[in-house]
Amino acid sequence: MKTIYLDNNATTQISPEVLREMIPFLSDYYGNPSSMHTFGGRLHKKIEEAREMVASLIGALPEEIIFTSCGTESDNTAIMSAVESSPRKRHVITTKVEHPAVLNFCRHLSRKGYRVTYLPVNNLGQLDMDVLVKSLDEDTAVVSVMYANNETGVVFPIREITEILRERGILFHTDAVQVAGKIPIDIKTLPVDMLSLSGHKLHAPKGVGALFVRKGTRFSPYIIGGHQENGRRGGTENVASIIALGKACQLALENIREENRNLSSLRDKLENALLKCCPDVRVNGDAENRLPNTTNLSFEYIEGEAILLRLNEYGICASSGSACTSGSLEPSHVLRAMGVPYTAVHGSIRFSLSRYTTDEEINKVIEVMPPIIKELRQLSPFGREKLSCPSS
Repeated sequence: MKTIYLDNNATTQISPEVLREMIPFLSDYYGNPSSMHTFGGRLHKKIEEAREMVASLIGALPEEIIFTSCGTESDNTAIMSAVESSPRKRHVITTKVEHPAVLNFCRHLSRKGYRVTYLPVNNLGQLDMDVLVKSLDEDTAVVSVMYANNETGVVFPIREITEILRERGILFHTDAVQVAGKIPIDIKTLPVDMLSLSGHKLHAPKGVGALFVRKGTRFSPYIIGGHQENGRRGGTENVASIIALGKACQLALENIREENRNLSSLRDKLENALLKCCPDVRVNGDAENRLPNTTNLSFEYIEGEAILLRLNEYGICASSGSACTSGSLEPSHVLRAMGVPYTAVHGSIRFSLSRYTTDEEINKVIEVMPPIIKELRQLSPFGREKLSCPSS
């Protein structure tokens, strides 16, 4: 049975071009890039070439890129650096819908005596900018707001936030893990101070990420060790994965606009068909301001886990939310923050597409979903039997 993989916000397939680029550095070129000899030292040049490719994806300078192990490390590093660089300031602002990498780190800071403000969102998943402005004070060390939400795909007004914070001299970090490679980012015209990205979200391997730190921004290392990354992140470099990340960023930059159009078209085809064929379905999030590859749908009166299990029988991979929280029985913290009704929040399904998603795969999902929903509704204690799909 062919796998139809529509869980790309959780992780992506390593692209063949990326895999080919990294394999020699897992076998033949195994030296340490910090070594004095040529065999190891030549790898330093390859790392710097990869740094240039990552920087180009977001319009940054190569020296503004720090390689990390993942998006979580990048997020943690950015926030910890901000608070340590301003030790007298004890206030951090984030949102209620952040990835656990940010939310749980902020909770950690709360236990250390920091004051954390969690900004609310409306029923479309968008921020109330007035609440943000009112939350700022002289004690605010950093604001961390994701560029786009990993569950709903909703894109936040990052430019507007940067303008507000720059006027007040407050550091701003954005988690762009779900955005990099999907929609254009130009740091030259978007003055964020720090930005996180992760390789396995844009067809590079797991275990590598990057943190952009704008030149001149106060910075305190999170992992302290050797001289690597100009003393900003200790530890021997993950050479093969860094080279892979560079190649993935190069490919993303070359194809981003065409992929954006293709993914938007496939997503809309899937979403519109399911809204038409399945009763009591709602789209979660702002349909106008979201990532091109993501749709989050709630099928009322059904458990999302039951839908996923039935889809799995057809080889279809989707998600009920963040992969980092899918082991929890609690409903999505993102959808709860948006005020999604109880009858719908448990039945949410996220479909997230990639450059490898095909029209035939979308057709297959459209074919199997209505019968699945009808069957599960018939089994539901609510007795919902409203499924009806007009004949084409």
